[in-house]
Amino acid sequence: MKKRRLSHIRFIALGFLIIVAAGTLLLMLPFSTCDGKGASFVSALFTAVSSSCVTGLVLHDTATYWTVFGQIVIISLIQLGGLGFMTVSLFAVQLFHKQTGLRERALLAESINTENLGGMRRLVRIIITGTIIFELSGALLFSIRFIPKFGFAKGIYFSIFHSISAFCNAGFDLMGGYSGEYSSFTAFSDDILVNTTIMLLIIIGGIGFLVWEDILKHRFHFKLYRLHTKIVLLTTVILIFGGALILWLFEINGINKDMPLKEQILTSLFGSVTARTAGFNTTDTALLSDSSKLFTSLLMFIGGSSGSTAGGVKTTTVAVILIYLASFVRGKEPNCFSRKLNDSALKKAVTVIAINLIFALVGTFVISSTNGIAVTDSLFEAFSAMGTVGMTTGITRDLNTLSVLLLAFLMYCGRVGSISFALALFEKRSVPPVSYPTENITIG
Repeated sequence: MKKRRLSHIRFIALGFLIIVAAGTLLLMLPFSTCDGKGASFVSALFTAVSSSCVTGLVLHDTATYWTVFGQIVIISLIQLGGLGFMTVSLFAVQLFHKQTGLRERALLAESINTENLGGMRRLVRIIITGTIIFELSGALLFSIRFIPKFGFAKGIYFSIFHSISAFCNAGFDLMGGYSGEYSSFTAFSDDILVNTTIMLLIIIGGIGFLVWEDILKHRFHFKLYRLHTKIVLLTTVILIFGGALILWLFEINGINKDMPLKEQILTSLFGSVTARTAGFNTTDTALLSDSSKLFTSLLMFIGGSSGSTAGGVKTTTVAVILIYLASFVRGKEPNCFSRKLNDSALKKAVTVIAINLIFALVGTFVISSTNGIAVTDSLFEAFSAMGTVGMTTGITRDLNTLSVLLLAFLMYCGRVGSISFALALFEKRSVPPVSYPTENITIG
């Protein structure tokens, strides 16, 4: 009998489960927590999922609850989860001058959402090299501020930790011992260097590895970029600056009321960027108006771009839906940048949005009904988990065990991909080619 082999989707889903299991066991060790007792299973599991799925939701303050060992486990999970274990595995294979087979290349292509199997070895080198360059650059910029503030050794450690966390869109921070537990970067809300460095790392990590490759190949010749790259870059710019403007307008008489204009601009831009799956915050998220919370939930739902360190339904997914809507209203074929879109893109986009929305809404109902928490805050939490964002209004550590486990499930689905998770559960080896009769139904 032939050996039963896991499909690509199931292999990736299982790979993340193994990473989570290893992280959970390490975080349960006595020397992982400052009290010397080790984390409980639920706390360790939730933190391992949040780390490896680069989310940032926490049940305990990272700086004050976990030891340096525990923090290193967390940042290692973040790095592995952000790059994807297939990328790291194939890079390790290349280091030992081993050949990568067709199955390994197909697994990497599946993990970064591309159908092109050519040039995978080169793409892996670009991903690893780019990651090292960007994270070291971020750490160097952070060190300008952190070394004078925290001392040399701690400043370097903080710089590296936050550079990795920001680039991987994770949202974990070590500022709890400096500005108070769960405070994130609120103490740096007017610091241009810190804010800009974090935002650039988030954006670069969130646009996707395929976009990196395209930009590296064609430099700044926009017309030569692939359609995917053009849509990603345009959508990202619109979401960043459009989102910042809307958040600024919503909070002009709210949390921004007593801030100088420079700080208002920084916090609005930061809020727009971090909502796209990073999870840091420079203002108290709980004090946001309901309008800002709902709009931030929308940004979290959209997330970053395909084949990146970010989560969400992805910018290209939303762009495809909007392009089809516009073309339908105008009675024209769906096209963008003089290219016609494939109908399969619409089917996949609708499926991704529908599944993510259903999961997030179910999470909202469970959190709200079982914990007695306001729907707005429950919605914010569920969308944050599903989009692997990590922003919270402060309710995470007050949730019951059922809600905590549900959030862990949403984070896992958000990182692996809602479609991938569904297919991993229900896909079959062979499907009989049955075609049923077509019948029209009334729509609208």
